Amino acid sequence: MGKYQQDTDWILAIRQDDPEALESLYKAYFPMILRFITQNSGLESDARDIFQEAVILFYEKVKSDSLVLTCSIKTYLYAVCKKAWLKHLYKSHRYMLAVNETEFDEQVEPEEFWFSDEWGQSLEKLQESLLSLGEPCRGLLVDFYVGQLNMQELSVKYHYTNADNAKNQKYKCLQRLKKIFFKE
Repeated sequence: MGKYQQDTDWILAIRQDDPEALESLYKAYFPMILRFITQNSGLESDARDIFQEAVILFYEKVKSDSLVLTCSIKTYLYAVCKKAWLKHLYKSHRYMLAVNETEFDEQVEPEEFWFSDEWGQSLEKLQESLLSLGEPCRGLLVDFYVGQLNMQELSVKYHYTNADNAKNQKYKCLQRLKKIFFKE
């Protein structure tokens, strides 16, 4: 990280227009994003584009004083990139993974969790379980977790009478997925 030992150092440097700040940020965190995207159906060029968008978003928020960090910059950039990539996969109909959106535990480095062999095996098992789940449950869960649709949008898309019914159905589908996942 060089002269940027803490997150506050990067934020201060960006606010002061330090030309090295963004380059240092890129060197520190791009490899993590590159691994995530290339291990999830992407190319290096995809990773560069997604990371560039995340850095621009971060930069603009820092410069406008609208950034409210509740985690480390590393976790923030990872979460933004992950969400953008999953949305890209979903929109391009190349999604083959549905990841439960959970907050990162600051005690565990995100790349240690996402890129371990155990996670890769679990992800494959999750994909297989999701495929055996069938419709409309598969679509409902993917739309909620990957597509980020809210309950009202799900109720319209899947013709439920209201958001509460969509929520109940999502719960039932998630329980069925868990049953399939842990049975295999």
